[in-house]
Amino acid sequence: MKVSPHRSWNPRRFDARAFAEAGGVLESEDSLASFDRLSAEIHADGEVGALVRWSVQGEIRPDAAGQSSVWMRLRAALDLPVGCQRCLGPVVVPLEVDRWFRFVADESTAEAEDDQSEEDVLALEPKPDLLALIEDELLMAMPLVPMHDVCPQPLLLSAGTVNGDEAASEVRPNPFATLSRLKK
Repeated sequence: MKVSPHRSWNPRRFDARAFAEAGGVLESEDSLASFDRLSAEIHADGEVGALVRWSVQGEIRPDAAGQSSVWMRLRAALDLPVGCQRCLGPVVVPLEVDRWFRFVADESTAEAEDDQSEEDVLALEPKPDLLALIEDELLMAMPLVPMHDVCPQPLLLSAGTVNGDEAASEVRPNPFATLSRLKK
């Protein structure tokens, strides 16, 4: 883990105010296995050895009222092997996050201001878990329906057809024709 000089930061109990006041920068590459919820998304044939690359940068900025506000930029990237919803094989989905967060005093203030502000608002207390935040943001960056652009295997569209071609030359009688004959 690469850290800003003169200070060690605990990502599990992240002191965002001190980090921003120090102009802190923190970068790391962590194993995907250390992120349980992301690891649960891996396709059975996917590689577990993927790396989550992330960095955070803190700063103090004045708000509209001239008061100093704590801000943090989060960047994270991961190539996640998930299941293709079309062919059910593994597909690697690149996930990227680049977001700014503004910190406020507590959870109730964050909840009240989050609905009214364009930026994401988080609470300074209790101290946030930075790795859980990274995992949350990457999970939200996942596509709803992951798929290959072109699946590597031919698709079995229904029983007896492959890519729309009839596998069997058997012709079935039209049920409506049978009904019309019964009607007469």
